[in-house]
Amino acid sequence: MSFLSSDLYGFWAEWLRPSAGLPTVLWSLLLAVAAAAGHLVQRYLGMPKVVGYSLVGTVVGFAGFEGAIWPLQGISLFLLELGVAIVLFEAGGRLPLRWFRHNPQVLLQSLLEAALTYFGVFWTLHWMGVPDPVSNPIALIAIVASPAVLSRVIQDTRASGPVTERAMTLATLNTFYALALGYAQAGLIERAPAGLMDKLYPIGVVLGMSFVVGGIMALALRSALRVMSPSSENTSILLLAIIAAGAALAAHFGGSAPLAALIGGILLKQLNPKPWAWPRQLGTAASLLTMLMFVLVSIVAAQADWSLPVASVVVAVIAVRTVAKMAGVAIANPGSGASWRQAFWVGCAMSPLSSIALLIASNFVTASPLLGAMITQVALPAILVMEMLGAVLATVAIHASGESSKPWTPEAFGRKEDSTR
Repeated sequence: MSFLSSDLYGFWAEWLRPSAGLPTVLWSLLLAVAAAAGHLVQRYLGMPKVVGYSLVGTVVGFAGFEGAIWPLQGISLFLLELGVAIVLFEAGGRLPLRWFRHNPQVLLQSLLEAALTYFGVFWTLHWMGVPDPVSNPIALIAIVASPAVLSRVIQDTRASGPVTERAMTLATLNTFYALALGYAQAGLIERAPAGLMDKLYPIGVVLGMSFVVGGIMALALRSALRVMSPSSENTSILLLAIIAAGAALAAHFGGSAPLAALIGGILLKQLNPKPWAWPRQLGTAASLLTMLMFVLVSIVAAQADWSLPVASVVVAVIAVRTVAKMAGVAIANPGSGASWRQAFWVGCAMSPLSSIALLIASNFVTASPLLGAMITQVALPAILVMEMLGAVLATVAIHASGESSKPWTPEAFGRKEDSTR
């Protein structure tokens, strides 16, 4: 029998060719299942596709899939940074800076909800006996309201209106704060700064390098848009290549890849004030990277050390964070041009946590494996829960505010004749 097997292998060895390997096959099948799950969740349950992506990643992560190593490194880290960079570049290009000049209350809402979230989560963890070196990073992570999840929800619900625009604007702004502070604090986690300048210097380095790379990206794309059509396929390829190169450069020189992309999008909007559409040709590539990003986040988060003692801390963090964001938006609401009802739904729409929070957590783990392990015990379960629950809350907020142009009628609960038609 062994002789026959050897002969058979020898025969096929002449025809075999090197392949990308089994991990590539597994990831391809995983993304195919995630795409189908996202479609089914949206069609039959009326939930955003990201819920289906996250469910698939969660199941695979709990099953022990080894295709995503924590802390993130190598190609998985770059793909996650690239996916986040694309989302934040688009978000930065749509950030209405002139709006802040005419309506400064929106900036006050942003600063207040970020500050309340940070101090609310920090003091809650301190009260529960969590050491301050662990509470501080978790509080910084809690500031983020994921623009990636929110943009997918907006796309799936075809939403537009004051609640949608304000939620996306506030999510983009608090992402800016969290990235600048989170990446800088990761460099200080192993040492205690002696003075104020020692604390501000890392923030200046992260912001400075991110601004330089973001400015180069904006200038390169502005020059390209002078001679190339925004709707051209080549423009889409150039845009994706420049964002990828900028993400790699920012991370290499001590900046933040997502922050550089966000700044690049903001600067491009100022250099090229004419309305420009996100290239349609980039849609498929961006959607694939976004889906990969959500699946990767849920796989990694599901592999956390889940335990009952940590569950109470995670629930407390989620509850305080949700209340703090709603309170921050509501307190600064007078004079902002929004009703109290709209302010409430804006606060609900800012619930999601996802890839940006995971990137910040990964930086802390890389900087200090010991403290990082304690941080991820709380951060990863919170990220996984709020990636799915936050997407659901954002969907509810958009539909309840009446800003979705797509009726919320899941096919599973629709009438038979509607399905037939």
